[in-house]
Amino acid sequence: MWLFLLFLAVPLIEIALFIQVGGWIGLWPTLGIVVITAIAGTMLVRSQGAQTMHRLRRSFDELRDPTEPLAHGAMILFSGALLLTPGFFTDAVGFALLVPGFRNLVLRELKKRIEVHSVVSRNGQWQSAEDDVIDGDFTVEDRPPHSGPSGWTRH
Repeated sequence: MWLFLLFLAVPLIEIALFIQVGGWIGLWPTLGIVVITAIAGTMLVRSQGAQTMHRLRRSFDELRDPTEPLAHGAMILFSGALLLTPGFFTDAVGFALLVPGFRNLVLRELKKRIEVHSVVSRNGQWQSAEDDVIDGDFTVEDRPPHSGPSGWTRH
């Protein structure tokens, strides 16, 4: 139900803001602002996305938990989608998500609502961080490489 209300409320807010701003400054300046925010947002999303990708690679290289850079990357991606959507409300939310402090606040609030389970490797075996062990056996079959099509596609 809340998703329906969100999809109903956001366009209504955008229409109301377009009417208000258009009435204050006119049609062409209003359209100009929408285009300029889309261009500026795209440039900011590209630069912050590249920085976040660098942090993600570094966390992989240092074998650290990549959760935070991944979450920041997802928020930057969502920010880009909002900034490309014409409107003042979506631009405001999109630009807010480009501020690292705001993203940290959102991430902190999300962490309160999400339960995370970790898996670790001990002595070459994967185990849950809560010490719930799932034991299993597997065999590796040495087969010659298949020379024809995989069978997953039809020709």
